[in-house]
Amino acid sequence: MNDRHEHWNDVYGAREETALTWFEAIPTVSLELIRKFADANDPILDVGGGASRIVDSLIDLGFSRISILDLSEAGMNVSRCRLGSRADKVTWITEDVTKWVPDQPCRLWHDRAVFHFLTSKDDCRAYVSRMLSALEPSGIAIIMTFAEDGPEMCSGLPVMRYSPEDLVATLEEIAPGALKTVDMRKHVHMTPKGNEQRFQVSVLRKAGQ
Repeated sequence: MNDRHEHWNDVYGAREETALTWFEAIPTVSLELIRKFADANDPILDVGGGASRIVDSLIDLGFSRISILDLSEAGMNVSRCRLGSRADKVTWITEDVTKWVPDQPCRLWHDRAVFHFLTSKDDCRAYVSRMLSALEPSGIAIIMTFAEDGPEMCSGLPVMRYSPEDLVATLEEIAPGALKTVDMRKHVHMTPKGNEQRFQVSVLRKAGQ
């Protein structure tokens, strides 16, 4: 087990799900965008889903082809236990997204807060390669990261901060012409302790028919 797995298993084991800084009882922005760009029978991949409650909401909304990818088994076990028998409706993938080999296409790729933890160019390139391999032609990627005025650290790790324009420029440098911007916006997340975390939200469409 590598250091990343160990780190995130420790993070999930250190506190209750509802005390994690990224906790959202209802992930409103994510759900709005997923419902806008995907149908209930489309295959959806939530990257870094871990203990996130987005899977609960997607099941409630009738989405039937949900996959959750996270490198922390401990994080996904939180969701499995919370969902009970409904966990069988979900495909659970315990992998590091920078090393994962996609074995089936998805219509929509959702990442609320993974990409900003990738601080090396090699990891960013590996992430984009996996994302493009996983996405269907014309598929949608929703990537949320800390904004340029967001936190510099999270869960004991340094992060990269992006404006929407910076993120798009980074992706274009890695994969020229592979993605077209569909939507950009800012979002302020309130942590369980009432602190503000500023995010950027970018929606991109993979090239193709």
